[in-house]
This record gives sequence, structure tokens and C-alpha cells, in this order.
Amino acid sequence: MARARDEHARFARPSKRGSRPRTKQRPEHADAVTGQVVGVDRGRYQLVVDDGSPHERTVVAMKARELTRTRVVVGDRVDVVGDTTGDAGTLGRIVRIQERTSVLRRTADDTDPYERIVVANADQLVVVTALAQPEPRTGMIDRCVVAAYDARMDVLLCLTKADLAPADDLRALYEPIGVDVVVTRSDDPASVETVRERLLGRSSVLVGHSGVGKSTLINALVPEARRATGIVNDVTGRGRHTSTSAVALRLPVGPAADDTEHDGWVIDTPGVRSFGLAHVETAHLLAAFEDLGAVAAACPRGCTHLADSPDCALDDWVDDAPDDDARAARSARLASFRRLLTARSASD
Repeated sequence: MARARDEHARFARPSKRGSRPRTKQRPEHADAVTGQVVGVDRGRYQLVVDDGSPHERTVVAMKARELTRTRVVVGDRVDVVGDTTGDAGTLGRIVRIQERTSVLRRTADDTDPYERIVVANADQLVVVTALAQPEPRTGMIDRCVVAAYDARMDVLLCLTKADLAPADDLRALYEPIGVDVVVTRSDDPASVETVRERLLGRSSVLVGHSGVGKSTLINALVPEARRATGIVNDVTGRGRHTSTSAVALRLPVGPAADDTEHDGWVIDTPGVRSFGLAHVETAHLLAAFEDLGAVAAACPRGCTHLADSPDCALDDWVDDAPDDDARAARSARLASFRRLLTARSASD
């Protein structure tokens, strides 16, 4: 018997979904080449590809559909398929992000639950701070140190404009907690070479307020970079943002503009006004102070380790020092840790 035809059937749209079941298997992309992300611009990723050919090449790529919700950042090592010749007008496709060795993160503020990845696979954070014009902000430096320790990165504090103010106070504040300090002078271009020595062979990300001389430093280290530089406002004492996006640059071994030998990467980032630490846990910060971490294991549950925390084992550790010199050293060490911990807990 013929089936009665629904009067609305002729208006129904045919299904676009086929009868073949969807598969969760993804292509292996065995022919993919590996590249490092050196720049990001409106959904296009600039990669440096070195697949064993005589010369590395720059490839422009976009993310594959399966990576739509995955963020790709400067420093990432990625696998690329498609047109990877690097010829003008060509476009590859990023299909995989390789495992990251480190991730530097920040939040907009200390209450923001959303983390922002600043850069991936860097092993050193360089905090660029002017000694004057604008005045140094230790709170910002502390927060950068906390973020670096959380990411298991080394920290280098680069103090610029030493011809305008002395660096002794900041040295005394940060060297005791394992922060390497280097100083440059506006009237001594050769002082930049002391910075280069600490960057060679490493992947270093530079962070700092606008106007501290970060772009000027980048241009001295990598002459072909030609990063835009700004001026400091005489009224507010603040600089204007000149870098608008992060970019990774090959670090020449020497200062000569035609130096073709490179060793390491420097990653310039836009000037920041804040460095939120909502993502950092106290335990991660303690891990950077191994001696204090062992002592803190005896603290009562829920101890904040701050100065007003009752029965904190860290205070007992200071009191139990064998002599006055040891007590002074332990007290200074604990004060440094609590200063960073307070920076992390400023909004609590």
C-alpha cells in the first residue's frame, strides 16, 4: 500500500548530513614541517621554518579548523602543512602545537579568572625598568618576578637610564632573591653588550612599562628590528605604547648591523600597565624558594605564610637561627618572599 504523502513534505529541506557516520580520527599529517611562531597579526601567523634546507624561510599560516579554539602564541613550535614554500601570497595551515616547555601568563587584574598567555617556550624573563623618567615601580617588578617563578623561568632585571639615577637600591632589593641584575646607561651604548651576554643562547622575553626604554634596547641588540620608540610624558611620567604586538627576533652575536651569526631569541612585547596574578598559586611561589618551601611544610593547614599568619613555621625558622648573623639573613630572606607573596595577594 502506498504511503500517504504529507501535504507539507514538498516544503521540507533535504538533510545535508550524510548517512556515513562521523569519525573522530584525524589525519596524521606525516608530511608536516615544524616552525616557530615569531609574529601574530589578525589571524595570520608568521613562522620561521628550518627543515634542514640550506636556508631557513619565513612562512605565513593560519590555524586549521580543529585548532579554532586553541590559542597559538609567539614562541610556539607548531606543525604546518599546505604551502610551506614561503613564497609571496602563499598560506600554510597550522595543524598541531608541540608541547610547550614554559608558558608565561598574566591576567588583566587579580580578580580576572581568564589567563592570557604572553609567550611560550621562553626560558628567561627580562624585566626592563627605568631608574628615572619614569620612576621605577617595585610592585610591577615584584609581579613580573612572581609570574616568572610560576612559569619556572629565570629572571633578569635590566635597569636602564643609570645616567639619571643610581641602581644600588634596586640591586639590593632583588639580587638576594636570585634575580640577576644588569644596568645600562643612555650615554654609554657599550653597556648594552652586558645585556647581550646574558641573552646569548637563550629565548628571552622582554616585559616592561611603556617609556622605560624597552624598544630602544631591542633596537640596540637587534639593529635590523627598527622597533618604534616613544617619549615619556613630562606631566604624567608615563610613556606611550609603541609596540602593539609581540614579536620574536633573532639575536645577533655581535652589535654590528651586518652581523649574520645569531645565537638565541629576544621577544619584544607591548608595554604593560598591569600584570595580574590571579592564576598563581602560593605553592608555585614557594617552589622558587626551596629553603622556605621545606620549612613551610610544617605550617598549619590553611596558613597564608604572611606576616599576620598565626603559628607560621617560617617565623619560627627565623627565631631558631643559631646566631645573630644567621637570624638577620633568614629574616631578610623571609621578608623578600613575603613581599612577593603580598604582591600576589594584593587584592585578597
